[in-house]
Amino acid sequence: MSYNKINLTMLTDFYELTMAGGYFENGMKNTIATFDMFYRRNPDKGGFAIMAGLGQTVEYLNNLSFTDEDIDFLRSKRIFSEEFLTYLRNFKFTCDVWAVEEGTPIFPGEPIVTVRGPIIQAQLVETMVLLTINHQSLIATKASRIVRAANGRAIMEFGSRRAHSYDGAVFGARAAYIGGCVGTACTISDRDFGIPALGTMAHSWIQSFDTEYEAFCAYAKRYPDSCTLLVDTYNVLKSGIPNAIRAFNEILLPMGFRPKGIRIDSGDITYLSKKARKMLDEAGFPDCKICASNSLDEYIISDMLRQGAPVDTFGVGERLITASSEPVFGGVYKLVSINKDGEEIPKIKISENVAKITNPCFKELYRLYDIESGKAIADVITLFDEVIDDTKPYVIFDPEHTWKRKSLTNFRAVRLRKKIFNKGVLCYELPDINTIKNRCSAQLDTLWDEVKRFENPHSYYVDLSDKLWRLKQELLHKS
Repeated sequence: MSYNKINLTMLTDFYELTMAGGYFENGMKNTIATFDMFYRRNPDKGGFAIMAGLGQTVEYLNNLSFTDEDIDFLRSKRIFSEEFLTYLRNFKFTCDVWAVEEGTPIFPGEPIVTVRGPIIQAQLVETMVLLTINHQSLIATKASRIVRAANGRAIMEFGSRRAHSYDGAVFGARAAYIGGCVGTACTISDRDFGIPALGTMAHSWIQSFDTEYEAFCAYAKRYPDSCTLLVDTYNVLKSGIPNAIRAFNEILLPMGFRPKGIRIDSGDITYLSKKARKMLDEAGFPDCKICASNSLDEYIISDMLRQGAPVDTFGVGERLITASSEPVFGGVYKLVSINKDGEEIPKIKISENVAKITNPCFKELYRLYDIESGKAIADVITLFDEVIDDTKPYVIFDPEHTWKRKSLTNFRAVRLRKKIFNKGVLCYELPDINTIKNRCSAQLDTLWDEVKRFENPHSYYVDLSDKLWRLKQELLHKS
């Protein structure tokens, strides 16, 4: 789905507009500010998250403009000057934007999006940047967990009807595909993004015929080359499987087709799938796949497979599309520097809650890879103009426990972010969805298995450069 025809400029928290008006009246409309988006904690106590949502963020930033109706509405609030409203009427986005590419594993504290430009503009986009990246990164991360739990078996996203509104369904399907799902039940996501739309029938199809067998025969005749039958409407083992086998033999085989599969959507699916597999094999259909659905997640899938469930594919709905185990990603958008008269002035937020103390300054993000293994060693946040020279040894250290140090050699340093906008002009070619999905898969392979554990994953190192760490300490001591 594209937002190109929908003006979302007014999708802001109201304080972004009141602050913008205040900046304008205080002569700060051209003050250059730098804001970082980052998040503080991985969902589900996992070891990482997956970056997603940049495509829709780009569309939003490309279409920023205040309509006459917007200006009239703001005038009706009776708190904004006509000069400020004229500024908004002629609004043009001219910021620079950097971001981690979609499909990339990300970690807490990293500046995954940076917006730098006139402070009014950079402030106004806060809400949309956050809600877009937060939502899709959350769903992509959940999908990745479920896909890894399936251990090579296909995961289909089946959650449209349980999503939080239609945008949640459409963009959730997009994020789930990035995270590794093979397709979605959401048809519009196939039309707009090219994500394969999948699905066969509901229980209502079976119930609308006089008998289960008639329902199966009618479906097999209409879709012989993709026949997957839902077998749990009445009784999986006593009627569902026997009637499916009968329809396969009496309808599909004479037409020259083999069945694609059966789907079980209720009951003890582990037990039922074992029995179903035996019945299908004995009937001469060892190639007939078994699909399981019904309120699944990574833990249930892991348990089913551990118990020997011969399930080939999984349809996962509500617990994926809503990330129900932890439905908030928690990304934040913070001011990190102001440029006055050419001087860069770092800004820091200090809190008694150590986790809420921000990393100041206009920054860059590197990922360091071991050349021999290809695995990611650590990420390093530096000042923007710092360069990590990977031809020389480089010392990384824990920002909190600074005595924990390691000198790296035989590594390569990669800037993790791309420039997306240059003075408001898009300078990044948005990749297609399959390129993003493939990047996600390839980048996950660079993480050690210990980082990908569901329970007590290894803490991946996100360090500060020595220069950035020292500058942060100076600001803390001055406070």
